[in-house]
Amino acid sequence: MSLSREDVIKVSLLARLQLSGAETDSMTEQLRSILDYIEQLNELDTEGVEPMAHAADVSNVFADDVLRPSLDRKDALANAPKADDECFRVPAVLGD
Repeated sequence: MSLSREDVIKVSLLARLQLSGAETDSMTEQLRSILDYIEQLNELDTEGVEPMAHAADVSNVFADDVLRPSLDRKDALANAPKADDECFRVPAVLGD
């Protein structure tokens, strides 16, 4: 696929990017290189190859929920900058 300097300028304007002349030239070369590589990948024979999302076969392994003793509330609040009764006190996030 052929990519011109004008194509890069058009895309940069659409993306609202301000590229200098040197940056435009650099991006043009880099994008050409990427598109050339993709063209090479398109030449591969993938007949019979099943589509996949990952190169490695990955599956989720969920751990069983196990009830374990937790930190005592008094110990948890011991180093809190501010505490209110049995809770952490934090600055208001949503306003008044």
